[in-house]
Formats: sequence, C-alpha cells, structure tokens
Amino acid sequence: MTPSKDCDVAIIGAGPYGLSSAAHLKALGMDVRVFGEPMEFWASGTPPGMLLRSPREASTISDPMSDLTLEEYEKASGTPPSKRLPKDTFVEYGKWFHTRLGSILDRRNVSRVCRDGIGFKLFLTDGAEVSSKRVVVATGIAKFKNVPAPFINLPAERVSHCYDGRPFSQMGKRVVVIGAGQSAIESAVLLAEAGLSVELIAKIPMLRWIGMHQRLHRLGPVSKMLYSKHDIGPIGISRLVAYPNLMYYIPIAVKDPIRKRAVRPAGAPWLIPRLPDVTITTSKSVVSATEIGGRLQLKLDDGTERQVDHVLLGTGYRVDISKYEFLCANLLENIHQLDGYPDVAAGFSTSVPGLHFTGATAARKFGPLLYFVTGTDFASRELTSYLRRNRS
Repeated sequence: MTPSKDCDVAIIGAGPYGLSSAAHLKALGMDVRVFGEPMEFWASGTPPGMLLRSPREASTISDPMSDLTLEEYEKASGTPPSKRLPKDTFVEYGKWFHTRLGSILDRRNVSRVCRDGIGFKLFLTDGAEVSSKRVVVATGIAKFKNVPAPFINLPAERVSHCYDGRPFSQMGKRVVVIGAGQSAIESAVLLAEAGLSVELIAKIPMLRWIGMHQRLHRLGPVSKMLYSKHDIGPIGISRLVAYPNLMYYIPIAVKDPIRKRAVRPAGAPWLIPRLPDVTITTSKSVVSATEIGGRLQLKLDDGTERQVDHVLLGTGYRVDISKYEFLCANLLENIHQLDGYPDVAAGFSTSVPGLHFTGATAARKFGPLLYFVTGTDFASRELTSYLRRNRS
C-alpha cells in the first residue's frame, strides 16, 4: 500500500475514464493518484458472458501515445482477437492498462471528499487522509441504477438490476427481464442459454436494433460523412455527437432530444439469432409486483399476471450525483446541477474550483460520446488541455 501523500490531482474511480485520465495527466508531468479497484464495475457489475456492444475500434482506452491499445494488450497477453469483445477480455485489458501506469494507482476507496481551503481532503476507507489540489470524479454509473416504482421495496433475492452482476444461479428457474436495451436483451439471451425460462417485457411496440442499414455503411467516403467511427446514433446524429465540443454549445432544449435519440433502447443485431428461447412481450409494462410464498406475482397493464422466481431489471440508469455518498454535503450543495448531472464547462470543470466530473456524468453538456469507452480519448485530452492552461 502506497503511503499517503499530497498530490496535484486525485482521480476517484479506476474504470476506463479514470485510467485514461491518469495516463494523460501523468504524461503531462502532474503528480496524479487514482483511487479504486481497477475495472471493478465491469468485473462485478455486468452480466457474466456479456459481449461489448461497441465495435473493436471503439473499445480502446485512450492513452497519450496510443501505446496501450486493445490490440497491444492482445499481442502482449497472447489473447486472440475477436470480432465481438468479451467482457472478461475487456476487464483484463483494463487491468493490464493500469499496470502500465506504475505506482500512481491506489486500490483503496474514497469514503469522503471535502473542501479543504483551496484544495480538497480525501478520506480513505482505511482511515488515511490525502490532500489534493484537484479532484476528478470518474466513478461511472454504478450508483445510478434506475429501479421502476413497482420494484423499489422488494428484496434483492427477488429483484436485481443488470448492473448488480447477480449470478444467474441465484435467480431460480423462471425469470422476467424488464427493458428493451442492450443490457436487457443480452441478459435475457444469456439467461435462456443458461437453461432458465425467460420472458422479456418491454413497453415499446417492438424491439429496436442497431445498425440495420448496413448498406449505408458500405458507401466508402459517403459513409464517412454519414457515420462516425464511434458508431453512436443513427445517420447524421452519429456525425454530430462525434464532436463533443460542438455539442457543448448546442442549447440544452435541442441537445437533450439528440442525446436521447442517439442512445435510445436498442440491441445489437447479433443477438437476434440467439432469441428463439426467449418469450418476448412488447407494448406492456408491470404496474405492481408482490412477493407471495417466495415468488413474485406481477400484474401487467393489460390485466394479465405472471408468477416468477426473479425479476431482472434492464432499465438503465439516471445520473444523479447526489447518490455519490463520498461527496460532502457542503461540497454537493455548491455544485451547480442540471437534473442530477453536474453543470460542467471546459475541462469538465464545475462551479466548485478544482472539481471535475468526467465520463457519463458529463454527457448532459458534452453529448452521448461520454457514455462510451470510445469517449475516453476526447475526455482525457479535454481534461489535460484545461489543466495545462490552468495549473494553478
């Protein structure tokens, strides 16, 4: 365990955005420290057997010299490249990335961060304290799980979220999955392939699929004008969201519909052939859920009922930084917010000098690229550029 000492920048979170930010800031010559277990959410908070929805070219964690790419990890580890990246491979890639950062990673978690004069004081879970001039919050979406009202007060043995990483073996024999996005559809497929009886319930009229207009992706230079390499959003929108600094200047009233359209619930088409063993119910939603005799009784809005052993929620997340328990109350109340998102500006700076939020929490201002791993390149370069200009 590295002894506590003051640092220029403390990064809370050791996922893709935290690790990438650390690599870029270290190259800038800053004394940086990253707190947290590397890739913890990806390792324990996502379904076993999951494949990344993003294409390979959009799954690399950014570093300043492009030395730590996914391809370099595969060469170094002898991992055969795969068209669709398994979650476990991505987790190991992230851990390999962190080992290349040297001694700046501290696996201890931050229990509290408070203002301390013109800087910050971080209180670690083992009782240690660290002072830092700046703090970058890169803790991802684990705290933002969206739980619909009918399921809020039910026990964890009966209801879990896709981001809980609950083993399928603990869900019984009959499971209902709620949702229509990648996490919900893929979880339903994986459950069925594990031998469980699975029903997917979605409130939209029919499931949506990403990239179903492949002919538009095979038009050479024309396709490059229609779609960005990040593969986020439909034709046109894909190009727009590829420029977060442009998205930043679009009024919120216009930007929000663009952001939501780019990431609306949809699944990757490679899941379609794996769906035959999943019962799919659309245009329906659960209005009540009651535990009776060790099972759940669900009532749907069409009056029908289901009795199941477990409900798995693939209902996504809603950013709300007040759910970050490590933020001191007086610090939190001084952060200007936009419906739970921090109101970030250049360099992901906030209304609290020296405090920055990167990744998904910055997507309300800079656009949906920041929801995905591919956004680490823009995010880290934007943060580094700002800190280079504002070292004091």
